[in-house]
Amino acid sequence: MTQRVLITAGASGIGWAIAQAFLAQGSQVHVFDVDQGAVDNVLGGRENLSGSVGDVTSEEDVVRLVRALREKWGGLDVLVSNAGIAGPTAPVEDYEPAAWRSVVDVNLNGSFNVVHQIVPLLKDSGGGSILVMSSLAGRFGYPNRIAYSTTKWGLIGFTKTLSLELGPHGITVNSIHPGAVQGERLDRVFEGRAELSGRSIEEEKAAGMENQAIKSFTDPADIGALAVFLSGPHARTISGQQFPIDGDSKAAQ
Repeated sequence: MTQRVLITAGASGIGWAIAQAFLAQGSQVHVFDVDQGAVDNVLGGRENLSGSVGDVTSEEDVVRLVRALREKWGGLDVLVSNAGIAGPTAPVEDYEPAAWRSVVDVNLNGSFNVVHQIVPLLKDSGGGSILVMSSLAGRFGYPNRIAYSTTKWGLIGFTKTLSLELGPHGITVNSIHPGAVQGERLDRVFEGRAELSGRSIEEEKAAGMENQAIKSFTDPADIGALAVFLSGPHARTISGQQFPIDGDSKAAQ
């Protein structure tokens, strides 16, 4: 099925895994990413893949993106709002206010900026899907990650409200909640935890799976497959829902 798909932070990590899943379906995919090197790395040799550099927290960058997509495609079928940052690992009394503001700006304000500008393109297409990337931390409290957890919980309300507003226009809105996902970002998380706790990285990894029924970390390709399903024809009446993909985790830690 050919769809026109925009993925924020789509040039690496989970975003790129989702992009690859849509590309495999023959969709037209545009990745929007703050990292010029990452965008350059994925472009080339794919007729149905394009990319641009910009910051979701910049209204000017997002307006420029939407204008370019309107000229290129005339509309949009799928938005994957994936851009987000984790922030530092620290107890609340040591958490720098500047770091708090930075996480809120990217994860919440950035998500709003993109949706605010993109919804008219979805409406012009007669419907579509928005997928909001939340987290396991949007289902549970997350010690020493106060800003990250707070913003990921906030995205649930964001998703639920958008579902109610946009449902009459044939636009579904759902949130995806990955747990620990294989890749460099997870490695950095465990390095931070080990530094804070004094335990080894391997000990932190084992502890991270203690509350999971399935003792393995999530393959990013599986998140891509879920995104394709939720924006496809069999999910047209699925909206306002949360989709954990976390090995049946019972807590975020």
